[in-house]
Amino acid sequence: MPPAGILVVSVLSAALLLTVAVGVLVGGEGRNVMLALERASHDGMGVSQLRDRDRVRHGRFLQQQQPLGVVDFPVQGTYDPYLVGLYFTRVKLGTPPKEFYVQIDTGSDVLWVGCNPCTGCPTSSGLQLELEFFDPASSSTASPISCSDRRCALGAESSDSGCSDQNQCGYTFQYGDGSGTSGNYIEDSIYFDSIVGNSLSSNNSAPVVFGCSTSQSGDLTKPDRAVDGIFGFGQQGLSVISQLSSQGITPNAFSHCLKGESGGGGILVLGQIVEPNMVYTPLVPSQPHYNVNLQSIAVNGQTLNIDPSVFATSNNQGTIIDSGTTLAYFAEEAYDPFVTAITETVSQSVRPILVKGNQCYLTTSSISDVFPPVSLNFAGGASMLLRPQDYLLQQNSVGGAAVWCIGIQKIQGQGITILGDLVLKDKIVVYDLSNQQIGWVNYDCSLSVNVSATTGTGKTEYFDAGQLDNNSSIHNKVYNLLIPNTIIAFLLHIVFFGVLLHSCNVHL
Repeated sequence: MPPAGILVVSVLSAALLLTVAVGVLVGGEGRNVMLALERASHDGMGVSQLRDRDRVRHGRFLQQQQPLGVVDFPVQGTYDPYLVGLYFTRVKLGTPPKEFYVQIDTGSDVLWVGCNPCTGCPTSSGLQLELEFFDPASSSTASPISCSDRRCALGAESSDSGCSDQNQCGYTFQYGDGSGTSGNYIEDSIYFDSIVGNSLSSNNSAPVVFGCSTSQSGDLTKPDRAVDGIFGFGQQGLSVISQLSSQGITPNAFSHCLKGESGGGGILVLGQIVEPNMVYTPLVPSQPHYNVNLQSIAVNGQTLNIDPSVFATSNNQGTIIDSGTTLAYFAEEAYDPFVTAITETVSQSVRPILVKGNQCYLTTSSISDVFPPVSLNFAGGASMLLRPQDYLLQQNSVGGAAVWCIGIQKIQGQGITILGDLVLKDKIVVYDLSNQQIGWVNYDCSLSVNVSATTGTGKTEYFDAGQLDNNSSIHNKVYNLLIPNTIIAFLLHIVFFGVLLHSCNVHL
């Protein structure tokens, strides 16, 4: 099936028997080779059947000639755990399309939404969102995934999967906070806006497999910060990014830039944001999550005395970049020297205190003037530079002094480091899956960005991503462009509220 927006012209030719003379130069001599070309019989096939068959064929080679599009999703939310504590987007699924609010999570793979009927699914949200349920029977394009479908085997990469009595491919996701969801995989249309060439194309669609959850448990049942589901951006076969890139619709890359201040916001595109000062580190091969090789931590330019084996990747150990985690977490052997170094550096300027077991500081000064910069150093020479606001959280004020606490938490006895939105905010982060690397650079996420997509001819095209007007309706798609004709709207990106690690497999 050709991508939406591609004009397919079917030409019905008359039945021909052609004899073609072809001059071939062989061993310096010209020889005539006679090739008899005969048309296959179409007896019994109607014009509509022939047209449909041609459309499929034309779609295959036209798709190869088209440049890959850059896809954007509208986003809402903020990283701040004392406000919303999540980032989420809206996706449109089914025919006719229906909108769902879903958490954006790079720590899991599958897109799933609550389905009708659903046991334990919240029906209201403290985020003032109108929650919806997907009903496969109400979508003319929905079809269940059978147990024999090869995509059912792909689902086993991301979840506990099984088969129902009706031969439907099922799944179960268990999260580290004790919550879970289960249901069946279905295939249906997802709708999106994309940019191909210099043109914005709205309301495109493509078939994708996603989860139809019929049961939820634990924190997923709570209405205070409820959304309709989770949008997994992992790299396994059933992630939406993998499905769309394998269909030739988008590049095999996505990027985000999460705004930390002024109510949050940011950018999310299926494509690669390009910025001159970007640094990259390789992904650790054969890992289910976005594992990278963290090699050392420096505070105020001084490398901490931490055994490098603390950061080594092995079974259930290593360093994971995960936008679905609100804070950040260091392995115990790295956390203790990190907090000690921060405290020693600022002890003459602030008053260290403990608040519910967390290391905090009383200060009347700006944290940028008092607290040191931190550098996380990775394989390939890439460093992630953290400002004080990237590792501190303000709790409250006492007698005119602000209370700032270490926002990076300790994971005891597990050898895991998780870099969540506390440290990822105010940075462009690029997940270049084609080249198996992740890149980043500090950036003001209220500004526009350049996004590239490689065309079918190998040419790289660049687009300027403008910001979605916060005062406009997402339905109306009114874009506030910084540069005309260069639009890619933004992401706001989601994280579970609180200090708990939330995601299955990746998080505790």
